[in-house]
Amino acid sequence: MKIATGGPEIDGIVFDVPSRSKVVVAVMDPDRGPRLQTVNAKTLSERTEAGPDDRALEQLIRRTPHPERGAARGGTGAGPGGPSHRRAAMHRTTGK
Repeated sequence: MKIATGGPEIDGIVFDVPSRSKVVVAVMDPDRGPRLQTVNAKTLSERTEAGPDDRALEQLIRRTPHPERGAARGGTGAGPGGPSHRRAAMHRTTGK
C-alpha cells in the first residue's frame, strides 16, 4: 500500500484493520527502522510493485503477535476464565 502524507507517499504493508476508518500499517521510519503505524483508511492506495523495504516490513509483521479482538474492551471472549480464578479461596483462620 502507499500512504498519502502531507509530503511524499510512503510504502507500507497492511498489518490489521481494527475498524472501517483505521488501518495499522507496517512502514519504514528512516530514523527508527520498521514500525507499526495507525493511519486513516482514506489515505491508502494500492501499489503495483514491491518496495525496497518490504523484506524488513514483512519480518516485523511476522514477529509481531496479531491483536486479539475484544481485548481492548475488557472482554475475554468464549472459554474458561483466567488462571487466577480456577478454584475457590482457601479457608481463612481467625484470631491472627
